[in-house]
Amino acid sequence: PYLFFGGDCRDAMNFYQDCFGGSLEIMTYADGPADACPDACPGGVADKDKIMHACLTAGDLVLMASDNPMGPPLAGDAVSISVHCESVAETERLFAALGRGGTVKMALADTFWGAHFGMLADRFGFHWMLNCPLER
Repeated sequence: PYLFFGGDCRDAMNFYQDCFGGSLEIMTYADGPADACPDACPGGVADKDKIMHACLTAGDLVLMASDNPMGPPLAGDAVSISVHCESVAETERLFAALGRGGTVKMALADTFWGAHFGMLADRFGFHWMLNCPLER
């Protein structure tokens, strides 16, 4: 997934690193070439400390993001980020971590399809589905 933010990308990616662990690389607009996004960009990224590109790598998870140079993105419910977990304990830990300041959409529970599953929207408005297959 590649997430777009309206100015709080650094805060969000640090939050996700706190949830998932892993390695976080961040490049600001000031770190890039002068013409990467001049102040005249539509929506204007005048603040060169905004994030041009961030990449969180934690095991098989690669989560990329940036502060949208075209202005704040529109929030929507059309996409969820699905994370397949290795254990019920990992699922519960991530659900609690991602849910801090967010909204539970479907509480974690064992499901009829044989998984421990739950859905939430984090404090940045992104939707997550956490799924762990249960042994039968």
